[in-house]
Parts: sequence; C-alpha cells; structure tokens
Amino acid sequence: MKIVDMRLTPIAMADPPLLSSYGLHAPYALRTVVELVSEDELTGAAETHGGQGPLADLARARPFVVGRHAYDLARLWLAVGRERGDPPVDDATEQDAPTYPAQTYTLPGEGRLDAPLRVYAALEVAALDLIGKSVGVPVCDLLGGRVRDEVPFSAYLFYKRAGGGGSGQDAREDRWGEVLDPGAIVEQAKRMIAAYGFGSVKLKGGVLPPEQEIAAMLALRDALGPAIPLRIDPNAAWTTDTALRVGTALAGTLEYLEDPSPGLAGMARVRRGLRDAGVGTPLASNTAVTSFADVPAAIQSGGVQVILSDHHYWGGLRAITQLGRVCETFGIGLSMHSNSHLGLSLLAMVHLAAATPHLTYASDTHYPWQDAADEILVGGRVRFKGGAVGVPTGPGLGAELDQDALARGRERYERCGYRNRDDEAEMRRHVDSEWRRVVPRW
Repeated sequence: MKIVDMRLTPIAMADPPLLSSYGLHAPYALRTVVELVSEDELTGAAETHGGQGPLADLARARPFVVGRHAYDLARLWLAVGRERGDPPVDDATEQDAPTYPAQTYTLPGEGRLDAPLRVYAALEVAALDLIGKSVGVPVCDLLGGRVRDEVPFSAYLFYKRAGGGGSGQDAREDRWGEVLDPGAIVEQAKRMIAAYGFGSVKLKGGVLPPEQEIAAMLALRDALGPAIPLRIDPNAAWTTDTALRVGTALAGTLEYLEDPSPGLAGMARVRRGLRDAGVGTPLASNTAVTSFADVPAAIQSGGVQVILSDHHYWGGLRAITQLGRVCETFGIGLSMHSNSHLGLSLLAMVHLAAATPHLTYASDTHYPWQDAADEILVGGRVRFKGGAVGVPTGPGLGAELDQDALARGRERYERCGYRNRDDEAEMRRHVDSEWRRVVPRW
C-alpha cells in the first residue's frame, strides 16, 4: 500500500490563559495535522505539535514518505533519523546546567533534541491509522491487541487568569473564571469531576509560592476525600530544599510528586531526602526523562519512580509499548503526559493505553480546556464517561477528519499570527514586563 501524498495542515485552537512555571498560555495553541494518502485513496491522520518549526521539520521528511509503503516504518525511521542527527541526552549531570538545551529548560516536545522523534511519531500514527483502515482493524490491534476497553484520565487543574482564549471576534466564553487561590482550585476540581467523572486530580504548580500550593493540595484533599488520588507538578520550579519541604508537608496526600526539581540529579536528591524523612511519595517525570537514552541514568540515580511518557516526542506509539516493557522490568510506573491537544491526539493516546499492559496510573489530558468549536473530528468532541474514554472499535483510530473544521482551524492559524509557543513572552506581555522563567524559582 503505497503512500502517494502527504498533506500537512497547521491549525490553531483557542486556549485559555493557563499558568505554569513556563509562563502563560497564549490565546491560541498550535497543532499540525498530518494526512497520508494511499494509492487506494484511503487517508490516515495524526495530530502533533504545531507552529513553524514542527511544520518545517515534517515538510523536510516528505521525500522519505511519498512513494514509500505504509508498512515500511523501520526504514522510514532510519531515513528521518539521518535527516537530523542531533545526539540524545543521556548525562544526568549535564541536564542540571541551565544553559544546556535539555527538556528541563524547554517545553516538553518543543526542543530540537527530539525533532526526529517528533517527526517520526506523527508519521507513524498516520501510517498506523492508514493501515488500520485498509485492513479493517483498530490501531490498538496493530499494537498487539487491547488489554482494556476503556482508558482512565486524570483531571488537570491549572492556576488561571481571567479569559476563555481566542481574541477579537473569536474570543471565547470564560467557562472556568480566574483561579488564583485554594478555594478557586477546589471549585475548578469539583466542576471538572462533575463534567467528566475523573477519578484522580493533578494540579499544575510552580506558579505561586510553595506554601500557597501546599494549601491548595490540602484543600483538595479535604474537599475530595482520600478516594481521589492527587498529584502536583511544579515543572522543576523548586530547589531540592523546597521540594523536600513541600513533599514532607504533603506526606500521605500525593499519589506522586512530578518534576519537583531540575534534572535527574536534583530528582535523586529529593528522593533521598524524602526517604530519609520517612516519606515514600514516588517521584514522576516528563522533563528529566524524555527518551530511551535517559532511562539508564534515571534507573541508576533512583530519582524517578514514574515515567510520564508522550508518544508525540518519544518516537510514536510502538516506542511507548516498548517503554512499558522496560518500566515493568525495572519496577517503574508508567503514565502519559499531555499538552494542549484535540481529539485526534486523544484517540491516539487511547489506542496506545489500550495496548500497553503496564500503564499504572491514569493519564493526563488537557482536553477539557479546549473549546468544542475547534474540534476537527467528524461528530465533534470525544466523549468521557466516568473519567475514561472507551477504546474505539472501528478501523484505524476510529475517527475521520472533518475537512471543513480542519479548514477553519487553518484559517484560525493564518489569522491569529502565532507561529511558535512562547509562554515566557506571553507572561511579559500580559502580567509582568520583567518576568523571566527561572529554574528553580523557589
């Protein structure tokens, strides 16, 4: 089944002004949709990171894709990997240096080091969608078959400025309001659980002084009770001393503590300090461990007990199923990281989770933050029930692109003016003209 065309469509979707240690979300988040067309006139699709950089990276891969058989994925990876020969990061000490371009200091999935993996991942998902449609089976069956029929996700809470995303005549309703204190965080959690049925809750921290974020987590525990697992992710905003203080204050409260301090060496120091204090909270990461090259140092250092994978920048769906086996071998937990995304990425995550036995925690998702008006799937939004998404039984990813909605997404991209994500610049533009991302900040 030869691929005869590769279509790339940059799109924008409204994004609320969410806060993190990276800064402030812009009014629009950017995505790229990849379509592979076969000689049989079938189309496979994938969604990945957006903006001019990822778009250019994908465009450079076109000569390796068009004319290739959809099943020829191993040689496609070799071709993509040769096109960009950036070396992987595998030294935990170098990752602690603020000048080193590791994921700790860049947005996950936005760095140059993982560009070949990002390109290949998008192409692989689209190819698997195409193959699944051609043979009439779901993508999860191509990955080895499903071990679960529904995939649980976690509520993803954010501190937030007022606003609903979009701009001008495209400004959206502010459905969540301003959220800058523990009471508002609790209200956000209750509303999200009521709407989606989530059975676990994560707070994006690293925004307010640590004492205020401790108070927010304790307020969540009091309001939601012990049956709802809680997590917090400050995106490496804390020194090891601060992380120890927070981890000790929240002992018995957290399911895991995510990326409290920069780099594997910092994570290992936090882990040792917590254990010395009698606190057994696992540490999770999607910034200190972002590729297979990071795994040996993560195991050796003891600084990471849960890897938060992401098929968009780990190298695709099959790479994460392999990661699952590695994690199981070494007794490491596994879940999935999320960035702002639409339904096509969500469905890819669902198929992957269905085919990955060693998925030990509910996965993250930004999906509740995105506006239904921006969805690009026929039939609209992917539906949650009891905090989970059912695994599609139709061929491929189990969905089709709405070409009219895709065209509107492209028009939004052309009109909005954003061509790359820069949360730091947005923070300076709207909050504090002197603001810079400092890691660690507290």
